[in-house]
Amino acid sequence: MTSSASSTGRPRAGRAWLWIALAAALSLAPASVSAQSKSQLEKDKAKVEKEIKQLNADLAKAKKNSKNSQKQLQLLEQKIQQRTKLINNISGQLNLLGEQMAATSDSIQLMRSQVDSLKTEYARVVRVLYDERGNLDRLVLLLDTRSYNYAFLRQKYFREYSRYRRRQAGFIKQKEDELNEAGLKLAQQRQQTTSLLVQEQRQQKALAQEQKERQQTLKKSKQQEKSLQQQIDVKERQKRQLQQQIQKIINEEIAKANRAKKEQVGSQGKTASGGTSAASGADVALSADFASNKGKLPWPCYYQKVLREYGKYTHQSGGQNMNNGIDLLCKSGTAVQAVFSGTVSRVFTTPAGTRGIIVRHGDYMTVYANMGTVAVKEGAKVTTRQNLGTVYTNEDGTAEFSFQLWKGTASQNPRSWLR
Repeated sequence: MTSSASSTGRPRAGRAWLWIALAAALSLAPASVSAQSKSQLEKDKAKVEKEIKQLNADLAKAKKNSKNSQKQLQLLEQKIQQRTKLINNISGQLNLLGEQMAATSDSIQLMRSQVDSLKTEYARVVRVLYDERGNLDRLVLLLDTRSYNYAFLRQKYFREYSRYRRRQAGFIKQKEDELNEAGLKLAQQRQQTTSLLVQEQRQQKALAQEQKERQQTLKKSKQQEKSLQQQIDVKERQKRQLQQQIQKIINEEIAKANRAKKEQVGSQGKTASGGTSAASGADVALSADFASNKGKLPWPCYYQKVLREYGKYTHQSGGQNMNNGIDLLCKSGTAVQAVFSGTVSRVFTTPAGTRGIIVRHGDYMTVYANMGTVAVKEGAKVTTRQNLGTVYTNEDGTAEFSFQLWKGTASQNPRSWLR
């Protein structure tokens, strides 16, 4: 009986050690990978949350300008993308936690099985030792050398078995501690899962709200785009009308000058030719003086940037217009000055309701359009850099000014004349 216990007890102990080593290897190997993946997910989550926070600040700033719906829409799109990334990140963490919980549960089940096996083995050893405790007669040991030797061996074997039993008890305690730690770990993982689920629900709710806001902003943007397109169409139509109006005024001025010249020359028969006035001595001198300053004329006003250069252009509606001058963006209340000495031949009202001035310089004429105030009258003599008025300021606070330069009925590129 004892020899069979000896033959079975030690191999079982060896198998127990093998199970413990195998369980430790299985539980530790994926843990490092999972910890690394979790750490990376948490870093990514913190980064996305920071980006969302910045987008919230940018969006709040953009909302202060009710007309800037395109910017709001752009920021909302970015925010939705980041929110989706955040939700995917949380889902990734949940999946990872699910895998970790499954692994922990498997480890708990394995350790429970190991503890049960160790306890069963321990109980068997205790029973063996208990059953054999009275089989050793001390008197026989003294008289019978063979029995004494045999008993000595049995006693030695029991001592070894006792040490084995103590080791088994230590293993059981160790595995029970590990089992308790695994239970605590599983409880923590469940708590983390609950927290992540709450976060995911909150983020899903925020995403739904942002998608709703995007739809509203998109609708608003389309309405504003339609309104803006209508404004552009009106503005371009007014610009065409202004070009036609200026062209008509130029023709009228040339015709008036030609009639006056005819009356002056009388019987000499010196009439205007080529659509320009026949030059008197003063007009010839003024025209020559003006022409000699080509590339040297001062700009009519201080400006922030050039909105449109001279020449044909395609506007946002798809059609083409001709810009006979140069359009400038100015600050509100910017003063306008004459670029050269001459005579104010016309003060007029534009199709947009703003004011315009034409100054004659012999055969040349300069046009100052989209003015809010006018400081000169028709027929007045002006000098270079003399104040003519101020640029008109729109309701949105922008001030756009248009300057043109003509020789007879032909418009000139102001860039070639201004320094």
